[in-house]
Amino acid sequence: MSTINYSKTEEECSETGLRYRICDMPVRLRPREAMERQGVEHISDAFLLAILLRSGSKGLNVMDLAERILVRYGSLTALARTTVEELSGDRTLKGLGKVKAQTLRAALELARRIAEEKTDERGSFVRSPEDAAGVLRELAKTLEHERFWALMLDTRNRLKGTATEVSKGILDSSLVHPREVFKPAIQSGCAALILVHNHPSGDPAPSADDVRITRQLIQAGQVIGIKVLDHVILGRRTEDRPRDFLSMREAGLVEFEN
Repeated sequence: MSTINYSKTEEECSETGLRYRICDMPVRLRPREAMERQGVEHISDAFLLAILLRSGSKGLNVMDLAERILVRYGSLTALARTTVEELSGDRTLKGLGKVKAQTLRAALELARRIAEEKTDERGSFVRSPEDAAGVLRELAKTLEHERFWALMLDTRNRLKGTATEVSKGILDSSLVHPREVFKPAIQSGCAALILVHNHPSGDPAPSADDVRITRQLIQAGQVIGIKVLDHVILGRRTEDRPRDFLSMREAGLVEFEN
């Protein structure tokens, strides 16, 4: 029986002590070759992680390690919430190591910053709760704590500048004061705004404080002359909850201006 001889690079074959090496895997299962063949946008999360990691750890080749990381944390969103110390100190990952942990955190931080840049959709129309959720959805996925934003709109419901962060932490009247919301709204010369905040738990159902604060801000806007059109709460999709957000206006929880 003839033996299949896979091409091997010095870097790929430098891993020793593994159950099997990347260079011993079929070409179609190697991460770099998969990316070249399929395109980076079409390969799996495990392949992408393996390319970042470059090599495995004791007893695990790089694909094993990448897959174990995904199983351990459940999703890229959960992985993005970890620290270098948590990753490098995780015994279930068999010596991931500080350098690999730093590489992963750097890549995930870049992804977070890209998502943050996307919140600057200057000139785009925000005409529905889905539009409002779309401005901040990707950024909110990576956050462990509540944040509150205001989307400033002109008379045609076009976004003026970036989403303005008002507060961090569990919402209460001391953190979300009308002054903090409407000062940048006045400075930007906006005609209306949409309130947005996230629930890291994933459940977008509003609390009693969410409803109370929303009513206070609507009343303040009426005095100032800036309409509050909606308050959108971001969560996560589940099998029982196909939408990852809730619109207080759509839910009829608060009476908003037209």
